[in-house]
Amino acid sequence: MLALTSGVAPLLQSQPDPTGGGLLAVVGTVLLGWLFYAVTLHLAATFFVGDVPTQPAAAAGVVPAVVSLLLGRYGLGEQTLVSPGVDFVVALVAILVADALAINYAYDLPWKATAALTALHFAFASVLIVALNNIFGFV
Repeated sequence: MLALTSGVAPLLQSQPDPTGGGLLAVVGTVLLGWLFYAVTLHLAATFFVGDVPTQPAAAAGVVPAVVSLLLGRYGLGEQTLVSPGVDFVVALVAILVADALAINYAYDLPWKATAALTALHFAFASVLIVALNNIFGFV
């Protein structure tokens, strides 16, 4: 049993998880990632293809959100494959491949156009996350 000294509870975790790590945190993270990827994919597709409906972007946006969450939770961490830098590259390639497969399925594009739209989606997402980080300081 832990004893309380001077009315202050001892710190039980060295680095407490602000989200609690529960199911609600996982669902919220997936939904937020899905929204982010869907919006940036729709912007990239509108720029690349032209006037497109939002449904394909919403359908394809869930794939990179889930893959990035799974890689962040189970693929990367303290037990690295080679080094943190190499693990980052492996995760980035895996997310881009999953994104390309989802884009190809959702938009039914040829593979060259899929590769171009995937690269454009990566560029739009990178620019938006840097801008949001500069505004709100997420990272």
